[in-house]
Amino acid sequence: MTASSSGGNTCLTAKGLDISLAALQRQDPYINNIVDVASQVALYTFNNRSNEWVSLTLSIHAFLFVLRLASPRHGFTIMNRLSMENLTEPITKDLDFQLQDPFLLYRNARCKSPALFSPPT
Repeated sequence: MTASSSGGNTCLTAKGLDISLAALQRQDPYINNIVDVASQVALYTFNNRSNEWVSLTLSIHAFLFVLRLASPRHGFTIMNRLSMENLTEPITKDLDFQLQDPFLLYRNARCKSPALFSPPT
């Protein structure tokens, strides 16, 4: 299956998208398309004790919206190039989003409230 990007800000060539799709499919064989890519994002979580946002990782280099052949059909994966730990979050009715540019805040069904930051390019 060939990857395509419908977003205008893709940072990968068609070959780069195909390589990224193959890497994602090793984690989840039901992923069949990359919708959009950001060249760099940072992932934070809110620490209630200190009342501040804390970085979960310093260097994440790809943020991929994906389409799947199975339910849930949509989700996103953040691929961390500094470790083997990636974050995959299915987009379901239990996922709450709030855009506070340049941050995307969300809360998942496990009541975790991470925030994603994508610096302007």
